[in-house]
Amino acid sequence: MTKAPGTDDARVELLSAFTARALSTAAYALAPASVDASFRRYFRVTPEAPWRGHATLIVMDAPPPMEDCRPFVHVSSLLREAGLNAPAVLAEDLEHGFLLLTDLGTRTYLAALDAKSAPALYSDAINALIRWQQATRDGELPPYDEALLARELALFPDWYVAKHLGISLTPAQERVLAETFRRILDNNLAQPRVYVHRDYHSRNLMCGQPNPGILDFQDAVAGPITYDLVSLLRDAYIEWSEELQIDLAVRYWQRARVAGLPVDADFSGFWREFEWMGVQRQLKVLGIFARLYHRDGKAAYLDDMPRVLRYLRKACERYDALHPLRALLDELHGGTA
Repeated sequence: MTKAPGTDDARVELLSAFTARALSTAAYALAPASVDASFRRYFRVTPEAPWRGHATLIVMDAPPPMEDCRPFVHVSSLLREAGLNAPAVLAEDLEHGFLLLTDLGTRTYLAALDAKSAPALYSDAINALIRWQQATRDGELPPYDEALLARELALFPDWYVAKHLGISLTPAQERVLAETFRRILDNNLAQPRVYVHRDYHSRNLMCGQPNPGILDFQDAVAGPITYDLVSLLRDAYIEWSEELQIDLAVRYWQRARVAGLPVDADFSGFWREFEWMGVQRQLKVLGIFARLYHRDGKAAYLDDMPRVLRYLRKACERYDALHPLRALLDELHGGTA
């Protein structure tokens, strides 16, 4: 085996032994493929000769007890059963947190998207999302219930406000946040429930055949039908005009109705649900990005915060019930959220 820089720690030694056992050979090269916002890492394996027709493979390092590979294995099977392009699990060592996977390539949607490519790429992503939602079965995924949604919202005051902005909320501000969170939760919990990827965006979608390849799905749940569309169209990493967002949302809504999915019969009602779901996600993402920086030392996510704040503020401006949150954002940012 040959190893690239960045593959010389103790976990990689264990991972290399797992890979050699799975391939029945040590004749392969190992190089970092990617990392994500968790403790997981991915390495690209290039066998000296193609292995079962694969020129390259991916090995996941998900160190216990911080990570658990079992949800990844299960959701991979659900996606593939739905006819979607998710990595196949070729070998596993769940005790030590290693998986050998098929390789979906190196070109993400984020790298490929521009004004010319966007219509076709998003059309494919919308079609795949509808297939995923159509595959919904009771009991397969944990519920995106009130407790989980509320824990995610709490990331905003705990990490973004207190830790990142260094602000202690007044009792009046705490009341505004509590009342707004209650309205958001009531909206989210009233939406029809389907399979939810939970991070269906340009960094987790790969250009491939069939398109798209889908990654980072281990946190999937059963929850609000608008959630994954929000992740896709109000992406924390790339921003499109509201006109394009609405156009793509209409295309999803039309196809979802034809597919028999339980979307609102009126697009304006569906769009309202989409925006309220977005407010929950944007508050959560701000908290997560702050935590990634202050707890984990990952500063790159700070550059994406202004984009998420723009999404949040624009949605709050459109709904009277969210105006108190808009005012709070003004207070927290000195009038320039």
